[in-house]
Amino acid sequence: MNINKLRNKPFNLNDEEIAWVKSTFDSLTTEEKIGQLFFMVGYKQDEEFLSHLTEDIGIGGLMCRAMDKESVIGTVSALQSSSKIPLLIAANLEAGGTGITSDGTKIGSNLAISATNDPNYAYELGKICATEGKSVGANYAFAPVIDIDYNFQNPITNTRTFGSDPEQVKNMGLQYVSGCQDHGVATSIKHFPGDGVDDRDQHLVTSINTFSTEEWDQTFGMVYQELIDAGAMTVMVGHIALPEYSKHLNPQLKDEDILPASLASELLNGLLREKLNFNGLIITDATTMAGMNIAMGRDELVPKAIENGCDMFLFTKNLEEDIHFMKQGYEKGLLSEQRLNNAVLRVLGLKASLQLHKGNNVPSLDVANDSLRREEHLQVAKEVADQSITLVKKEKGVLPLSPTKDKRILLYDIESEANALGYNKTTGLAKTFIPLLEKEGFEVTRFEPTGIYEGLQGSFEEMKRNYDLIIYLCNLATKSNQTTVRIEWLNPMGVNVPIYMNSIPTIFISTENPYHLLDVPRVKTFINTYGMNDYTLPLLIEKMLGKSEFKGKSPVDPFCGKWDTRL
Repeated sequence: MNINKLRNKPFNLNDEEIAWVKSTFDSLTTEEKIGQLFFMVGYKQDEEFLSHLTEDIGIGGLMCRAMDKESVIGTVSALQSSSKIPLLIAANLEAGGTGITSDGTKIGSNLAISATNDPNYAYELGKICATEGKSVGANYAFAPVIDIDYNFQNPITNTRTFGSDPEQVKNMGLQYVSGCQDHGVATSIKHFPGDGVDDRDQHLVTSINTFSTEEWDQTFGMVYQELIDAGAMTVMVGHIALPEYSKHLNPQLKDEDILPASLASELLNGLLREKLNFNGLIITDATTMAGMNIAMGRDELVPKAIENGCDMFLFTKNLEEDIHFMKQGYEKGLLSEQRLNNAVLRVLGLKASLQLHKGNNVPSLDVANDSLRREEHLQVAKEVADQSITLVKKEKGVLPLSPTKDKRILLYDIESEANALGYNKTTGLAKTFIPLLEKEGFEVTRFEPTGIYEGLQGSFEEMKRNYDLIIYLCNLATKSNQTTVRIEWLNPMGVNVPIYMNSIPTIFISTENPYHLLDVPRVKTFINTYGMNDYTLPLLIEKMLGKSEFKGKSPVDPFCGKWDTRL
């Protein structure tokens, strides 16, 4: 690659920045160039591990999982102060500053942003992610997710997407990219070539985007083209195969030879670089996922990920072994010198574009304290919650609630553990929800199964006598390594299934997955919140009481294409 390509979009480097890239590149040994390819992950402030990454290996970047602000700042400070070349510091800044620090502001999921039907909130999300992330040392957002949620059974996309309409995804994605990059933080549009078609999880299997070339061009391709043209700085590539395009670009390919995009030269070069004209940095999704490792042996895939078109290698299965595999691949010719050099030039080009070579990249606690959870950030979070909560189905006469007609409430709460990798899901909602209802004058009984068989629930007549209203509060989030998100009802015989809908008014609230009508199709009043922030539950109760309107517009089909869900 001619270094002058870094003068073009999205790097837009000037003479001084080109000179820094050239002098830095010329000073690197082959071993140091290989170090720049690796993008590691940090879960805690571990000085010995961090110094090994910078001083012994010379990594190009590190992704921070969410920690308290002191730990993030300590981690980034240790890295940047000991590194020969400034590091890219990334986080999953998808829903707010909470993507990198627990002291940040949770604005809302992509789907909540989309449900406001106002792209300005996508810009504000990007801006706040950049402002809060940058204050603790981040310069790179692994966001926005521009997958399109075509398959309601997909276990990953769900609320992480802007929905199932390509135009909506494009418009929201464009605004996030602008909001984030206008404030000095690079974005990574993901997960190329597009998740949301398959109902399988690339963490566990190479998932498939089955679209034809024409379908892809009009949907995912259109979205990627618009965001690339708008200057998105990097693309994250998923372990997702795109068979129709792979065979179109390379007709010699047999089905068994089709690779996930993270290893597929025809998709990385022929589609992304040439057809879509992407000049920025390409980074793999996590290389620990089975969707990549199923394709070939680790000793081969490590160097081939770079040789076939990626510029950075995200995470390692075994740090020392993967570095050895990259070096060995270079020595054996699996990774060419030209590809190694081109990848490193783009890594350095991104760093220069972010001005990392110019300033002090060590974050300050004072700056963080001034930036995190600002009043204007909290106000945006409140507005997003208010504008996004969606009344999907409404039974006549049930809403608004009042302590007069609905005083005695039976609450069924359905929850699971939040994602251990930290997508900021909230647990224990009933403990917050019940006092909020009681404060309004309701008497709330939380369903607790007792005994065996009949003792698990009162008789039909007792239920009618004892309760004026039944509320289901369902908090089941999609997450990595979970192949389905469905309600698992209690034994025996699904004792907590909603069966009193025709006798006792029943409201079902889904705080995460917007598709639960699949399992409760005949519930007549159904509400989606698309995730939780600090304001969601209080605002939800206000809406249920008729003190404010339900304003959200569903960005997906909550009826899951089933006829009975509309009854």
